[in-house]
Amino acid sequence: MNKPKRQAIFERLQADNPDPTTELSYNTPFELLVAVILSAQATDKSVNKATQQLFPLANTPEKILALGVEGLKRYIRTIGLFNSKAKNIVETCRILIEEYGSEVPDTRKALERLPGVGRKTANVVLNTAFGQPTMAVDTHIFRVANRTRLAPGKTPLEVERKLLRYIPQPFLQDAHHWLILHGRYTCIARKPRCGSCVIEDLCEYRDKCI
Repeated sequence: MNKPKRQAIFERLQADNPDPTTELSYNTPFELLVAVILSAQATDKSVNKATQQLFPLANTPEKILALGVEGLKRYIRTIGLFNSKAKNIVETCRILIEEYGSEVPDTRKALERLPGVGRKTANVVLNTAFGQPTMAVDTHIFRVANRTRLAPGKTPLEVERKLLRYIPQPFLQDAHHWLILHGRYTCIARKPRCGSCVIEDLCEYRDKCI
């Protein structure tokens, strides 16, 4: 895919959605961190349902640490892998209190030291909470990047690096959200909704569903 086509794709995505953001509900970087940890192999909707009950009562490292693993499980048991996620979140809270003054760090290295936080989660937090131009490649972005030929790659890391290199600078901050939403609602896995796609004529997918 050439540079003018990539430019046109993001111009259209921006025009269609000028202020994209995550669909996870949060008010602070800490709430976002917890929500993103919970969202692994779970829908944003299911996470929001759980945090709607959790955050009014416990939305700081101290309060969740006080709940403990068993106490936290009661709020998140409807979410997949809730046992391991509860352990990771409580341990993350302990580390944040002891090493970071209860604040969420704003570097990848520090974030990836936290239990339950991998590269993708760190990228979401850096981008959404701290405004850093990162690219968290989930299944949606991986599919869109490969299907459209925007940034084809065999691994999430390869796709991430290509997107960061190919996306025009003015669009880099919001590109993560545009591509996720595009994959979630338009360029869906089984049968992409090409007929209602704003970038259909720019996309290089061979088997379009018109």
